[in-house]
Amino acid sequence: MDSKEIQELLKLVNRLELAEFKYKQGEVEFSVKTKYYHRRSVDYGPAMGTQTVTSHIPQSTSASQPTSPVKTNVEPDGNGNGPAGVATKDNLIEVRSPIVGTFYRSSSPDKPVFVKPGDPIEVGSVLCIIEAMKLFNEIESEVAGKIVKIMVEDASPVEYDQVLFLVDPNG
Repeated sequence: MDSKEIQELLKLVNRLELAEFKYKQGEVEFSVKTKYYHRRSVDYGPAMGTQTVTSHIPQSTSASQPTSPVKTNVEPDGNGNGPAGVATKDNLIEVRSPIVGTFYRSSSPDKPVFVKPGDPIEVGSVLCIIEAMKLFNEIESEVAGKIVKIMVEDASPVEYDQVLFLVDPNG
């Protein structure tokens, strides 16, 4: 990867307003934290404690295929008790959107949905795709459990930090 490609990649990161970007291809690896990166503690309501966005840009991009996994990460509460600030009053975990874009439940209209209510999920399970500026970002779960509710309609716009799914960690 030459410096011009790195500059183009950094421009894309800036345009997408990503908080954090990590790149690894072969022996080339780097990480960038932008002005949008910050840790925030939440002492109001059921919002997530900390989120980061991790994208992996492939060598070629196809508009019909998901290409950039994006993870929402939650940090332990400091006492080793698992995610902090993510449980609702019903002890459900909210999976929130790490980026602004368009929410899709499947990789294409003719493919089955990634998850539906009642489905068990594992850490790393693909939950949905969010398209942002022609990049299709797979949203992976950071918690294991059971999908209780999908909060967003297919093919609808989503905002940063919007609740996408409710997950029962005991399911």
